[in-house]
Amino acid sequence: VQLQASGGGLVQAGGSLRLSCAASGRTFSTVTVGWFRQAPGKEREFVISVSRSGATTNYGDSVKGRFTISRDNAKNTVYLQMNSLKPEDTAVYYCAANSRPYYSGSTSQETAYDFWGQGTQVTVSS
Repeated sequence: VQLQASGGGLVQAGGSLRLSCAASGRTFSTVTVGWFRQAPGKEREFVISVSRSGATTNYGDSVKGRFTISRDNAKNTVYLQMNSLKPEDTAVYYCAANSRPYYSGSTSQETAYDFWGQGTQVTVSS
């Protein structure tokens, strides 16, 4: 699976951005997709994930109530809608895919994912 993240940019605190993760190389409906982020000097952090069907989502504590995830399997794309952005949301955001058909473990761990996109920078100014 090849993943391409896009949509990052500079936004003021309180604003919104929508990131996209476009996939190719595999039937998109067979992969679970997650988003992670990494701020300078910090470890990569789980943000959010969505199941193959889109029915199940998992949220990182720091984004609950502000970020949502959705997917359009017909377009092979997952969307990360980020609202009420804070300066601490500033990071490089990465999308990742889990292609294991019987995976039942946590989707918040980096080790759950087999494929990673290149990242897109999100900067939130105060």
